[in-house]
This record gives sequence, structure tokens and C-alpha cells, in this order.
Amino acid sequence: MTMEEFSEPRDLAPRVVIVSGLSGSGKSTAVRALEDMGFFCIDNLPVPLLPKVLELANSSKSSPSIRDFAFVVDTREREFLHQAEETLAKMRIEGANVQVIFLEAQDEKLLQRYSETRRPHPMSPNGTVREGIERERQLLAPLRENADLIVDSTQQTVHSLKALIKEHFSSEKTETLTVNLLSFGFKYGLPPECDLVFDVRFLPNPYFVEGLREKTGLDEPVRDYVLAAPEAGGVLQLLRHVGDFMLPLYQREGKAYLTVGIGCTGGKHRSVAISEAVAARWRGRGWKVQVQHRNIEH
Repeated sequence: MTMEEFSEPRDLAPRVVIVSGLSGSGKSTAVRALEDMGFFCIDNLPVPLLPKVLELANSSKSSPSIRDFAFVVDTREREFLHQAEETLAKMRIEGANVQVIFLEAQDEKLLQRYSETRRPHPMSPNGTVREGIERERQLLAPLRENADLIVDSTQQTVHSLKALIKEHFSSEKTETLTVNLLSFGFKYGLPPECDLVFDVRFLPNPYFVEGLREKTGLDEPVRDYVLAAPEAGGVLQLLRHVGDFMLPLYQREGKAYLTVGIGCTGGKHRSVAISEAVAARWRGRGWKVQVQHRNIEH
């Protein structure tokens, strides 16, 4: 493949997403999200063959529309893994728009996931899962160091991880800022992807009201209970003013996506109800708003 063959505008150059990370961290979920977006996805292809796939796609007259590719590169490569950095650098020089996403999670969460699946760790088939995790972290350290996006999936659900991948790698161009309202529980940790975080733990808690504990902020009785509190009216008014003031400034700055976290203790009642109410108000003022509830199932 010559430089002349890739002398096309940057936005028409092949877009390549390398999905890497620890076993059990959500790579399969990330690849499925990319596949849903139209990416041509290949799992466990030897690293030296990645440029060949682009070359074949570029020369094929039967599939000239394939411009987005996703390849999984992880410790299954073993003998080829050390060639990854050199290969990706070569692909960039030849004109491909290469981005690396690295997925990881805390050791305890990975141990829990392996316990649930009862699978041996690929890096420690005859040892402990913890030994395999440590070995894998060491082998993948160079890829992590050079990743364009590092995602900690410890507190991510399948749905929230898919949404994050789609948000980051979407090729749709928009002149309107997209706001992602994310409800969460502080007891499960702060969402690392948030640009802004608001704490609503001062609101009366439906958890302690008979008949409401097992419901969520999407259920009418819980929603009505939360929004009936005088403090709720105040926080909704505050967030309306925050939106009116800050969202145009973020859009003017050129930011395409803004993630706003709204948290309560468990992420099931107050933060859910307030997030839905804020979303309705911001949408009513012309903003494109998505809502995710990270911990509603806990």
C-alpha cells in the first residue's frame, strides 16, 4: 500500500478502533456496540494482519463503503502482541485514523465476574484468577499507556458501557450539544465519565417510606414523593438556571457531548426522579438530552 493510495481527505480515511483491555472488562460489549454502529469488527486477528485487512478493503470494488473497522487486540495475541505498537504506528503513517480504547476494571470486580462465569483466566489456566489478572495487566501495560480512551467498567452496566462507546465513537456530526444525564448512587462510586456532578442526597429518601423502597424513581409514587418536597422544587429551579447559563457556553466552546451526573445514596430513587425531571425541562428548552440510570437495578 503506497502513500498515494491513502492520499485522501482525513475524514474519508479508514477509521480503525483498536479494542483492548483486561479479560472480563467488557471488550465484547464494546465490540457489539461498534458493530451496531456499522463498524466491520474482527476479534483475535493476528496484529501483523491488520494492515492487510485495510489494504483488501481499499482495493475491493465490491465493498468500497467499508471505512470503519474495529479490531480486538489483547493477550490472546501472545507472540504477536509485542508488534502492536509498531503496527499501529505504521497504519497511522499510511493514513488510517487509528484510535485505541482500553477497558479495565478493579480486581475485585473482575474476580466477581470470573466467579459468576466459572471460567479459568486465559493468562492463568492452572493458577488463580488474581495471578492471571496481574499477568495480563503487565503484558497490556504498553497498550494502556498509549490508549486514546481508558474506560473503567467497574460500575458500568452493559447498557451504560454501550452508550459510552456509541457516544465516543459516533461519526454523526451535530451542531447541537448532546447532554447525557446520568443518575447514580454514591455508594457505588463516582462515575468517572461525568463532566459535572450534582448531589441530591439532601432530599427526603423514599427508601424509608413503606411501599416505596422496592420501587424506583421511574414509578409514579416515588416520583411524586420526591418532587413534592419543597427542596426538589429548589433544586430543579437551580438546575434549570445552570442549563440556561452553562449549556450554551459548552456548545459555543465546541463540546459535542456533556455528561451530567446526578447522585443520591443508592441511585434508585431520588437521583432517578430528579434526572427525569431535569431532562424534561432541558428538552423543553431545545436541548438534546439522553438519560441513563446506572444503578437503578442494584
